[in-house]
Amino acid sequence: MADITPAELLQRQKAGESPLILDVREPWEHEEGRIPGAQNIPLNSLPEKLDDLDEWKNQEIIVHCKGGGRATSAKAYLTQQGFTNVRNLEGGFQAYMAAGI
Repeated sequence: MADITPAELLQRQKAGESPLILDVREPWEHEEGRIPGAQNIPLNSLPEKLDDLDEWKNQEIIVHCKGGGRATSAKAYLTQQGFTNVRNLEGGFQAYMAAGI
């Protein structure tokens, strides 16, 4: 699945869409700032939290981190686990915040 730009995500949110936004940053990073509606599961916790995401296996999941590196790893991992519609937020949280200003 193709990645998503911050502008596209912002537009979809303004239109009332609510895909699962998965923040794979550490909890302290999520507390400092977050995308509205994002669920925080740190990258290193994904294996033990897979059951929590089972209902999303065939639905769109948008993963993000600070700049994109951890989210790329999360996308690859989730895809390997059978998730069929995982997208990385291009540029991560930083790009999302810059796009929203």
